[in-house]
Amino acid sequence: MLDIYVWFYTGCALMILGSIATVIGPGVKDPVIRTLNTEVAAVGVSMIFLTYNHTIALLTFVASTLIITMILLRAIVRLEEMEAKV
Repeated sequence: MLDIYVWFYTGCALMILGSIATVIGPGVKDPVIRTLNTEVAAVGVSMIFLTYNHTIALLTFVASTLIITMILLRAIVRLEEMEAKV
């Protein structure tokens, strides 16, 4: 069985890397890569919560994934409607 600290430190690393990728993300042309950059940070936060409570981890992952995906997909659709070159 994996040690509980492995989940915590892996979650911290994913959260930091995902946050950095999200900040750099607006320079990326592919909208799928932008969405994945934000999902990495969401998975990291969920892994940190997983060390404390499984229910909180699941709710956090589902909520953050839904909110981020809706916002980013709406932004991508709006940019496509405006025919903007991102």
